[in-house]
Amino acid sequence: MVYVHVPFCRSFCVYCDFYSELACKGRDAGLIAGYAEQVCREAAERSEEIKASLGTNTLYIGGGTPSVLPPDVLGRIISAVKKAAEVDGFEELTLEVNPEDIASKGDEYVLGLLELGVSRVSMGLQSLDDGILRWMGRRHDARRAREAVSILKRCGVENLSLDIITGISGLSDEMLYDTVSEVIAMRPQHISSYQLSIEEGSALDRMVERGVYVEASEEQCRSQYEMLCRRLAEAGYVHYEISNWALPGFESRHNSAYWTREPYVGLGPGAHSLTKTVRPAAAEAYGVAGLTGAAGAALEARDGTAGSAVIVEERRSWNSQELSGWTREEELLSAEEIREERLMLGLRTAQGIDGKRIAESDWFIADSIIADLV
Repeated sequence: MVYVHVPFCRSFCVYCDFYSELACKGRDAGLIAGYAEQVCREAAERSEEIKASLGTNTLYIGGGTPSVLPPDVLGRIISAVKKAAEVDGFEELTLEVNPEDIASKGDEYVLGLLELGVSRVSMGLQSLDDGILRWMGRRHDARRAREAVSILKRCGVENLSLDIITGISGLSDEMLYDTVSEVIAMRPQHISSYQLSIEEGSALDRMVERGVYVEASEEQCRSQYEMLCRRLAEAGYVHYEISNWALPGFESRHNSAYWTREPYVGLGPGAHSLTKTVRPAAAEAYGVAGLTGAAGAALEARDGTAGSAVIVEERRSWNSQELSGWTREEELLSAEEIREERLMLGLRTAQGIDGKRIAESDWFIADSIIADLV
């Protein structure tokens, strides 16, 4: 499971705190070419990690705004990851896109993405109210969003995910209802919805400090979340994770693997990774330094046999936020940290964890419930 972070945006949204660089036409070609070269090099250098993470054979290209990249650059990156992974393709290859990029680049661009093996498109619609979109600092308006959806469908994208944002103080229930109704009519295979949060360092954070923006009340946020749950259930979408709904069979394989803490490799500046190493208890006696991936799984299955005891080490690593020459740091997770992460992620899903789950009716307050448990 591989994630590639694309740190380029044409403009910055008011709520965003992800690492990104402004890519302006006329000067972005050199920046993008240098970035792509380094991502390809990183993929090659981390080939063994990538191969060990292929219990879930997916590639997710996110950002930032990956759709600012031309198809030939995306093709180089995808080819480099495939070569490092030693696979011919991916079970799911997701690309995040901006509606304005799709609307302006048109059919040819989308058909080029499909030729590269993109099988799933995630588009940041966020709202279909022009006033809300302007306030967010989005590049598209509602008309261009509708146009982008039409282009994606016309070109044969068969797995489309659309994002919606709720919990904005200026977003009335009626405005959200209209957006949700239209999104349902578009019939995407997947819908993600996120409540607006104040991220430290974002433009919105500074607006709150200056008193320019006042957060939506808990009552408004709950009302909008519950309305969304009700409307999407009526439309046949399965609520499989707190913020995610899908038509049956279209749950995100990549994101689902995050919630079950499968190993993953993050490439590019600002990307994070989770690696797991499995060793026999008497590793030195067997002359084995460390086994990962399928080998590690096989060891775990040898219950009750000689040398079956195992030690699992889990490490989190992260790349520095630099457009070129990024470095990598890592930390060894403690047993307590692993337990807490399993609970926090597993209890966000409809399946739950270890036979326990939070009812959908309580998902709005899931964070506080989970906090009490950990």
